[in-house]
Amino acid sequence: MGKPGVLLALMTTAVLTSGCYYYYPVPPPCPMIAQASVVSVTVAREYVAHVGSLRLKACQDGVCKEAPVELSPGTASIDQGCTPDGACSATASPDGTMIGMLMLESLTEAPMALTATGTSPGGSALPVRTLDFRPRGANPYGEHCGRFVTASVILDAEGLRQAV
Repeated sequence: MGKPGVLLALMTTAVLTSGCYYYYPVPPPCPMIAQASVVSVTVAREYVAHVGSLRLKACQDGVCKEAPVELSPGTASIDQGCTPDGACSATASPDGTMIGMLMLESLTEAPMALTATGTSPGGSALPVRTLDFRPRGANPYGEHCGRFVTASVILDAEGLRQAV
């Protein structure tokens, strides 16, 4: 193969590879984040004083898990603005809520039955609260990065409700 043949082969390769990229773009990389299979509960600020201890029971796909939930102070993000070069920051500030998690073996978008029981700070039983709901799935990093499923609820004086 002479110089014209090599030149033709190089030009053809360049055109074909650039054409492939145009029609088959490489998706951006996915973050290396693992998802925990948990049901998260937020005790509303107005109800915190009524809760001394909390226990959750979650049933999904014929499998149930029940355990006490360790509650810790909840926080809200406070925007601290952005610098002229585009770097932005925020800080966490206590918001008066309490949060906890029940670890599960797996979590799907199938319907879930959740029961919350507990005691008041004085030791009396809290009302039994139940909720049937469907955990939510989303693709926050794009379809190619996999689906994240979340099961989040709020407990207040009215009962349990799915968090938005």
